[in-house]
Amino acid sequence: MLDSKVSLFLLFLSAVAAAKAAAVPRYRDLRFREAPQFYNSPGCPPPLSPSSAEINCSPSALVHVAMTLDVAYLRGSMAAINSVLQHSSCPQSIHFHFLASKSIPYLNSTIASSFPSLPFLIHPFDPSLVSGLISTSIRSALDRPLNYARSYLPHLLPPCITRVVYLDSDLILVDDIALLAATPIPPPSSLAAPEYCNANFTAYFTPTFWANPSLSTTFKGRRACYFNTGVMVMDLKKWREEGYTQKIEEWMELQKRMRIYELGSLPPFLLVFAGRIAAVDHRWNQHGLGGDNFRGLCRNLHPGPASLLHWSGKGKPWARIDAGRPCPLDALWSPYDLLQPAFSIEGDS
Repeated sequence: MLDSKVSLFLLFLSAVAAAKAAAVPRYRDLRFREAPQFYNSPGCPPPLSPSSAEINCSPSALVHVAMTLDVAYLRGSMAAINSVLQHSSCPQSIHFHFLASKSIPYLNSTIASSFPSLPFLIHPFDPSLVSGLISTSIRSALDRPLNYARSYLPHLLPPCITRVVYLDSDLILVDDIALLAATPIPPPSSLAAPEYCNANFTAYFTPTFWANPSLSTTFKGRRACYFNTGVMVMDLKKWREEGYTQKIEEWMELQKRMRIYELGSLPPFLLVFAGRIAAVDHRWNQHGLGGDNFRGLCRNLHPGPASLLHWSGKGKPWARIDAGRPCPLDALWSPYDLLQPAFSIEGDS
């Protein structure tokens, strides 16, 4: 009798697992509709041609935008691209650069289908560049090699590109990205981002770090403040000249030997750049809308105007919407969502 009950219980668990697996679509089952075509305003540079071999170095490229493409976050990436184009005065003069480590043919066809006129290029990222340097952090999603690809961006893009706006996949813009891209980056800085000097900066590093005199003096003479690496304007020429990728790697190598931080790819950026960046108005990164890294609870906007909404943290708007538990601000993300329902009312097959 006991064996029978155990068998029934195991059968029940198997059925539940199968149901959950069936309810979560594979990424290749996701279909996205075509986005509207957006056109340049008078006074913009000539539109870029998606098929031009010289597009990387075209003087008509008003803004270069870089993002990582991960199939797990593809729905967010598509919404982010849509928002950038929708609010740009020169959408046909924006060149997108995507960093991807796998499923590149699928990603390429998906982007091209939803944005047929989009000038873009997918740059392959080799995970082995960084996989041996990654230490486990407080959330497994932060440990993916692609999460560290932004550190290698200056070497993945051609030398003719000297400035790029880096964006995470869990955000939308509600303002013209050209305004962000034009942020002054005076020497000796090589990147610009909103700073948050009221944040508890010491919390980003372990007691081991602060107890070691040779490490804790790293920020001596610097007004070190927290900044979010999901929105950055990067001077690639200066970055290459100063070898910042190698400096980030050196801190990651030290982290493998002694635990000096807990939070993924952010702390190495802080160690190299905190107190040395050009400031950007906070309106360009209304971050933290995804809650904290553990529960992802709902949050409100920070006081003041907003040009960019960023769902950093555990809670992502598409996941909360699909689960039937959206936060109030997730409604601001929904209009940019290009996911095509599994059963279209037009009878799409």
